[in-house]
Amino acid sequence: MQVVALHPGVIVARSVKWQTTCTILHHGDETFVVDSVIYPDELEALPGILAQAGWALSGLLVTHADWDHVLGRLAFPEASVGVAETTAARLRAEPGVAQRQLRDAYEDDYVVAPRPLALGQVQALPVPGRLELGGAEELELLPAEGHTQDGMAVWAPFAGVLCVGDYLSPVEIPWLQEHGDREAYAATLRRLAPYVDRASWVVPGHGAPLDGARAAAILREDLAYVEGLGRPDPAAAPLPLARRGRRQKEIHMDNVAKSP
Repeated sequence: MQVVALHPGVIVARSVKWQTTCTILHHGDETFVVDSVIYPDELEALPGILAQAGWALSGLLVTHADWDHVLGRLAFPEASVGVAETTAARLRAEPGVAQRQLRDAYEDDYVVAPRPLALGQVQALPVPGRLELGGAEELELLPAEGHTQDGMAVWAPFAGVLCVGDYLSPVEIPWLQEHGDREAYAATLRRLAPYVDRASWVVPGHGAPLDGARAAAILREDLAYVEGLGRPDPAAAPLPLARRGRRQKEIHMDNVAKSP
């Protein structure tokens, strides 16, 4: 796991699996942990990172319900979990899915889980909306559907940091999951654009944090790709130059199969 500080109140941990990111946002006397790393030793390290910084956890935030983003409860079993209303609805409609997928992923990697994942009761947050942080600051919650049927991005204006979930990845092309939607994905990219323009750092769900200029370039590439999936020959959608490896071509063909 790699850990970097982007700001005196922002720390990002990045898992060795899929480069999945976990972002710690702190201001005043409050701290929120956004999404999660994956492996048990990485999750066990998170409380120590907060302790070393002298920060007390206020709660967990989850950008969307994919299993690799909801594991914060394994690190903080008693923490409250805040999600978009769309994510709360998805979790209700898919009871036990994240737990089964986690079990299968650990089994594939020969990893022993320290305990079962218990999401418990989640708090459905209105999105778009705002969440107070440390009294004097707020986090802005932005709708982010398209990759899946649910989701939110988190804008931390005090630090100029935008956490986007599974968008704007430097290592993965846009991916329409089972209930993803191309038009909603493009709408999310357009919605994020003005925040990217203001951001000092953008934290994708997979990959290293990006400065604003690099994130803006990826956004343009991703929008061109997603729009290309809507044309008569979706297979001709332009893959970004830096994301044309074997796995990305497989994801592309999966997207093509879901496109008109």
